[in-house]
Formats: sequence, structure tokens, C-alpha cells
Amino acid sequence: MASPMRSLLTNPARYFQSFRLFLANSTEHQSMQEFMENQLPAVIASIGNGKSAINILSVGGGAGEIDLLILSKVQARYPGVTINNDVIEPSAEQVSKYKERVAKTSNLQNVKFTWHEETAYEYESRMNAEKKSEKWDFIHMIQMLYYVKDVSATIRYFHSLLEKQAKLLVILVSGNSGWETLWKKYGSSFPLDDVCSYVSSADLKKILDSAGLKYQVHELPSHMDITSCFIEGNKDGELLLDFLTETCEFSKTAPPELKRQVMEELRKPECSEKRDGKVLFNNNLSVIVIEP
Repeated sequence: MASPMRSLLTNPARYFQSFRLFLANSTEHQSMQEFMENQLPAVIASIGNGKSAINILSVGGGAGEIDLLILSKVQARYPGVTINNDVIEPSAEQVSKYKERVAKTSNLQNVKFTWHEETAYEYESRMNAEKKSEKWDFIHMIQMLYYVKDVSATIRYFHSLLEKQAKLLVILVSGNSGWETLWKKYGSSFPLDDVCSYVSSADLKKILDSAGLKYQVHELPSHMDITSCFIEGNKDGELLLDFLTETCEFSKTAPPELKRQVMEELRKPECSEKRDGKVLFNNNLSVIVIEP
């Protein structure tokens, strides 16, 4: 009998609900913000040297929260320089939130925004069809490599668009996170479709090494409070479980034995730690900065 389990991405409304809950319950954005505040200035220190305009490409820009933080750091490093900020983002809802955020943000006078409502692959195909090959001073891909069909080909393509002093910055889950433990063990039991696959910094490093690319890695500690996942019937807990397994209604549709094993795994020290009566899932991230 076919499993009733289906990918969370088949239900976009529930996906965004679980994603927002994940952000509310995790230190993901705080960890990224700390990195942008403290370490990004060194990463972008030479991307705009001698340029009258800086071209930035955001691949999977989402609702723009982290993008605007990045732009503020580029503006601080290169005051008054024109910034062309192109955003690739397939979700109309996210693009609309991004535009709202830009409208409410002051001091963006020198930034020109262009939104492309398409996937990274659609963007690449369109550019190839139009025989265009724009070069960029800074490209960033934040938590989006899970949604491409071919990670290696995607990295190769965007890397080929870098200017001489440019950088390609990728943020994704760390090879020493709870995600790595959970997905390496149970990923094959989850109903992934072709728009979502599991990839961590460990996988990306192998890809970069085999391509002979130079890069630096920064590890960002982060956790997610998943205590509610262990309260039977708790709505938030069910949504977080959906997010962890990329499965729509995981607690209702997963075979009982799989559910039991996953719940047990989530409590293990390889996945989570217990602190002050809470279960905190290891959501560590890696920032990988790739040279041209």
C-alpha cells in the first residue's frame, strides 16, 4: 500500500506556517544576524574596490530580512556607491513581503531592486536562452540549496558569474547539526519530492573540494526549541515535526514505527540537548564563503 505521507511542499500554506514557527522557535535568524554584524564586513571588504556600482545577486531571497541586513553592511563599507540588488525568489508571497519590507526601510536610496519571481534553475535557463551572462560582485544563497535539483551544477553556474574580487556566500545546515543525524538516518523514509533534497555543509565541502574551489567555513551555533513536539496533539509541535521531516501532517500520516523511531531519535544527544526542562534541537549552521 502506498504511504499517505506527502511532502510538506505540496501544501505551501502549511509549509510557510511551519517555517514561521521554526523561525520563532529557533535562534536561526539571531545566529545569522550576529554573523552579518561581526564577520560579514571582512567578507565584503574588497568586493567593491574601485567600482562605481556594486552588483549583488540574492538567490532565494525569501522575505528579505537577511538581505536588507547584508545591504546595510555593503552600504556601510561603500558609502554612497550605487548598489544593484537582484533577487531570485519563486514564492509570490515572499516577494510581496520583501517589497513591503523595502518600502518600510529608510536609507535605501542608492539601492536599485529587481525581483525575479522564479527558481534558481528557471533563472539559469532563462539567462542561457537569452544568452546573457551578467557578472556579480557578491552572490548569496541563504538556506536555499535544499530546493535545487542539482546542487553541484547550481554552485558551478552561480560561481561562473563571479567578478574577480567577488564572493559567493552560502548558508546551510552544518554537517554537525541534528539535521545531519536525523536526515542521514531517516531521510530515505521521508516523502521528499524532486523539489527538495537534504544537503549539509559536509556535502557542500565535498562538492567544492572535488571542483577544486577555494573557500572558508564559519560555524554558527543555533538551536530550536522542540519541546512541544513531545506533547501529544499540540498544534505547534505537529507543525515543527512537519518542518523537521519535510512531511505534511507527519504525526498523523507517518507509519507508527517510523514516528516512534523519529521521536526517539530527536531526544538523543546527537540531535538535541535537554536544558531547563526544554528539548533544544541542534540547528547549527555553516557559512561557506567561496572565492572566484
